Amino acid sequence: MLKKHSATLHGHRTSFSLEDVFWEELKDIAAARAIPLARLIAEIDDARSADSNLSSALRVHVLAWVKAQREATQD
Repeated sequence: MLKKHSATLHGHRTSFSLEDVFWEELKDIAAARAIPLARLIAEIDDARSADSNLSSALRVHVLAWVKAQREATQD
């Protein structure tokens, strides 16, 4: 299910929509890295290109993380 979420990034409130599975995976990534979820979202926001939206950048980050974890376990 697609849900709207909000976060404060660099002092500004922003919102984004994510499916539950991506939201849960983002929380797991933040926990695995031992950083707050807000910091992870800010890092992803800072790294995204100007022509992409935050929701897409978050999904791509989750996909890249999952693929990297899968590759690490295959070695």
